[in-house]
Amino acid sequence: MAAPTSTLIHPSPVIDDLMRALGADAVVTDPDILAGYRHDAAALCESTLPLVAVLPTTESDVQAIMEIALAHRIPVVPQGALTGLAGAANASVGAIALNTRRMNKIVELDVVNRTAVVQPGVTNKELKDAALQQGLTYLPDPSSWEASTIGGNIATNAGGLCCVKYGVTARFVRGLRVVLADGRATFVGRRTVKGVAGLSLAELFVGSEGTLGIITEATVGLDFPSATPLTMAATFPSTVAAGEAVTQIRAAGITPSLFELLDRTTIAAIDAYARMDFGTDAAAVLIAQSDIGAGAVEELEAIAALCTAAGATDVAVAEDEVESEQLVQARRLAYPALERLGSPLVDDVSVPISQLATMIDEVGRVADRLGIVIGVVGHAGDGNIHPTVIVDPIDPASLAKAHRAFDEIAAFALSLGGTITGEHGVGLLKRDLLETELDSVAAELQRGLKELLDPHYLLNPGKVLTARP
Repeated sequence: MAAPTSTLIHPSPVIDDLMRALGADAVVTDPDILAGYRHDAAALCESTLPLVAVLPTTESDVQAIMEIALAHRIPVVPQGALTGLAGAANASVGAIALNTRRMNKIVELDVVNRTAVVQPGVTNKELKDAALQQGLTYLPDPSSWEASTIGGNIATNAGGLCCVKYGVTARFVRGLRVVLADGRATFVGRRTVKGVAGLSLAELFVGSEGTLGIITEATVGLDFPSATPLTMAATFPSTVAAGEAVTQIRAAGITPSLFELLDRTTIAAIDAYARMDFGTDAAAVLIAQSDIGAGAVEELEAIAALCTAAGATDVAVAEDEVESEQLVQARRLAYPALERLGSPLVDDVSVPISQLATMIDEVGRVADRLGIVIGVVGHAGDGNIHPTVIVDPIDPASLAKAHRAFDEIAAFALSLGGTITGEHGVGLLKRDLLETELDSVAAELQRGLKELLDPHYLLNPGKVLTARP
C-alpha cells in the first residue's frame, strides 16, 4: 500500500530540508517548471536544469537556504528576473536556483532624504513608479528596466541608455543587506549621503554577479525628475565621421542625457523592420537627448552644429515630445530588428571615447573575416558598444564563429585600453576572457576576496573567476 502523501520521502535530502524550512509552495522540483529557472537571456551559454528552485520571501528564508546549502555542500545560483546577458544566472549541475522575485516589497520611500529601501525582487519600473508618486525618480535605466529587478541590477552593476549623464547603478547604491555563503546576514554601506567609516564593503557586492553574497535589501538614492527631453538624430557617411562628432561634443563639455550610436548593419535592419528611412548610404547614426528644460533646444543645436562640422549628411532636431519619441524609437527597435536576421548573441565591450570609431570599424573587419553578420549598437557618450552577432543556434560552426568573434573583439578592445565588458558582466560568457584583462596579482586578489567570503565556492560557482587550479 502506498504511503500517504504527507509522509512521502523525497529522494533528495536537500530538497526535504528545503521543504521543511520554506514550505512546499516555495520549492520547485517539477522539471517542466524548473526549465524556467535554467538560464538568463544569454540563452546560448552553457546551462542545465537546477536540482531545485527556491522562492524565498524574507531574509531569514535566504539564511535558511544558505545554511542548508552549506551543510550539504550544494552550490547556489542567485537569480532575479533572468534578463541578464552574460549567463551569470544560468543554473549549474546539482545547484539550488535561488530566485528572489518573491522578495518584492518596497520597504520604505523617504522623500526628505531621497532614498528608497527595497527588497531585491522589486523591478526597476516598480521603483520608478512608486518614486514618481512622491515626485521623485530612480534614474538607472537598463534596457530591460520594465522587467529587470533592483537586486539583479545591483549584482551586475547595470548600465543603460542614460548612464552617460547619470552613471551606472553603483552610483545610486548606498547600502545593502546581504546573506553570506555561511548564512550570516549583515548590512554593508550606509544610508547617508556621505560616509567613510571603514572600507567600502558595499561596493564589493555591486557587480559581483552573486558570487560573494545574496542581496536581500538595498538602500538606493532617488532624485527629482528631469525635464521632458528633446531629441536629435544625425546621419553620417562613415563611422570615423560619427566618432569625430562624439569626440568633439564631449570635448566641448556637452553631456547629453542620452547619446547612442547605430552602425550600418543595424540601420539597415531597422529600416527593413520599421521603415525608419535613414537611407541606404548611412554608415552611422547618432541619437542625442537633452533633458535640461529651457536650454534643451540650445544644447541640441550645439550638438547638431558639431555633427555637421564632423561631416553629418543629415541632422534632424525634434521640436516636441512626440518627435523626440519617434527618434528614440529607432534605438529601441535595434534588437527586435536584428532578431529578424537570426538569433542574436549580444557582446559588450568598452573603450576610451576617442577610440570608439576605431573599435566599431574593427568589429566590421571581424565580421568580414569570419563571414558573419554583426550589428553594433553603442552608448556613444561613454565608449560602451554592444556588437550583436547573428548566429544559427543549431549550427556548431556558426556558434564557434560567434565565440571567436567575441574573443577577437575583446582582444582588440583591450589593445585600445578598454575592457571586455562595460555593463553586462562576465558571467559564463566572458569568464575565460577575464584573466586576459586582469594581471596575475589582480586575479589573485579577486580570488582571495572570494575565498574569504565563500571558501567552499558555493555561491554561483564557475562564474566570473573559477576556483584556483
